[in-house]
Amino acid sequence: MSDNPLPRPARIAGRVFIIVLSAAVLLAIAALVWLGVRGALAANHLLAARSDAQQVVELIDDPAAAADAIAKVANETSAARELTSDPVWATAEFVPWLGPQLAAVSTMAEAADDVAGDALTPLTSVASTLTPAAMKPTDGRIELSTFVGVQDAAAQAAEGIGAAADSVDRINEVALLAPLRDVVDEVRGILNQARTGTDALARASVLLPAMLGADGPRDYLVLFQNNAEWRSLGGITGAQALVHTDGGAMQLVQQDYAQNFPRFDPPALELDPEVSAIYGQSPATWMHNVTQVPDFTVSGPLARAMWAQKHGAEVDGVIALDPVALSYLLEATGPLTLSTGDTLTSENAVPLLLNEVYFRYPDPKAQNAFFDEASRAVFDALSRGQADPAKLIAALGRAGDEHRLFLWSAHEDDQSVLADTTLAGALPHSDDLVSTFGAFVNDGTGSKMDYYQNLDTQVGWEQCSVDSSGRVIGTAVLSVTVSNNAPTSGLPDYITGGGAYGVSPGSAKTVGYLYLPEGFELADATISPESGFGGGMHDDRRVLSFDVTLAPGESLTATVKAKTTVPSGAELRVQATPTVNADVTPQVAQCL
Repeated sequence: MSDNPLPRPARIAGRVFIIVLSAAVLLAIAALVWLGVRGALAANHLLAARSDAQQVVELIDDPAAAADAIAKVANETSAARELTSDPVWATAEFVPWLGPQLAAVSTMAEAADDVAGDALTPLTSVASTLTPAAMKPTDGRIELSTFVGVQDAAAQAAEGIGAAADSVDRINEVALLAPLRDVVDEVRGILNQARTGTDALARASVLLPAMLGADGPRDYLVLFQNNAEWRSLGGITGAQALVHTDGGAMQLVQQDYAQNFPRFDPPALELDPEVSAIYGQSPATWMHNVTQVPDFTVSGPLARAMWAQKHGAEVDGVIALDPVALSYLLEATGPLTLSTGDTLTSENAVPLLLNEVYFRYPDPKAQNAFFDEASRAVFDALSRGQADPAKLIAALGRAGDEHRLFLWSAHEDDQSVLADTTLAGALPHSDDLVSTFGAFVNDGTGSKMDYYQNLDTQVGWEQCSVDSSGRVIGTAVLSVTVSNNAPTSGLPDYITGGGAYGVSPGSAKTVGYLYLPEGFELADATISPESGFGGGMHDDRRVLSFDVTLAPGESLTATVKAKTTVPSGAELRVQATPTVNADVTPQVAQCL
């Protein structure tokens, strides 16, 4: 009798199993070694590409040298892409735990190669024409052919970098090891910064020639928002100017003031029922209030209609900016001397235009004359080419980022270029990455007391969980505090309102509108001191409204909790009314 109890077929099967298992283990080890070696080599190529990319930035004004540097970057990224896209690597991307790490590396290698190989090369061919000096007028005119000449290259670069950024944005960081997650965050930040820049260039190269009259004369209505009297998008549109453009030249041809406009009855335009249910007819009735609705695609047409009814001429578009944005422009122009003996600077523009002028000139006509001269002085400096081009571009970019500069065009093609930019001034937008609240405030005192008021917003996740796609289910909390920091005495009636609208001098009445992100529903809302909420729905966003009157030294806090109804962006942001305070960084919170 055999000592082995197993029949012969079973013994054979056992040996086969052992052989197969051994082979599988050896293959797995070989695959891991293969992946490890190729991963290390790919990392070296990407590090070399990163170093060479810095040289591209330094040589961008020298197209030939930059092209050689980009070729070096492309060689490195191509090698990294090849090393992370073979069948073994692609198969391993489906392995639990290991797969997401490998997929993240291959995605970044592919994105870098697409940027270096396809997006940057055409841009370097026109880089020498993209100097800040291209924005500087010569003999009162900006050369528009420069912008027309870069349109194709800029569009190709924006499309390529945008696609690369999107691919990295889709990486699920939740499944990644901390060191790799940090790398993904860095690459994402670099690509999104590059996307912002190339997208802005692509849009500007199309929009600027049209706006500056490349295809014929145009007229633009400029609204100056006064942050000392809050409206949702900044402040009352107390002053207006008409700017004429033709062939790259600009001319300020007319100025007017909201106090000169009549009450429009019937309203200048018919408001959407959702809008009028929340804001009434006031935005369409008074020029002062066109920016009460926090959507410049509503404000622009309203201002255009009011100007046309009063002056009998329709403009091609509407631009809005505030004195804080004006102070940024003054960083580019340098100090400007006025006939009053004042020197208008980036440091004193805000207090001078939003506060001191009301102490100095009790008569509104004298105030308007001062505003006329100040705005014309800045415009003349810009049109003469007095501004430093690099500082001017930085100033305009900063004003746009802070929601202090808006543009609406009556030309459909131009408006489509503006869409999805901060310049369009649309309602708070949410997507798969970001969930955005809105916190908008309006003066109810009929005065300039908001120079002394402060708006503070805080946002965070009370509880949240991230799904496999990197989106969030949870409850977010928005806290909005309004404070009256005015002195208890010494303010003129023009600033306090003198009690004309039923508010005691020195106190300030505020009407607020809080927007929940798209895809969120209200879970709870409290306000201290207790006064209750109104509201409604605006373009699929729940809106809560409140009003409060604060004496000097008092404050109010409104807190809103909102629950996701669908998986939403993990990053929370707040889009708020821009106030007199510069350098206010919007708060951001992540679901961790």
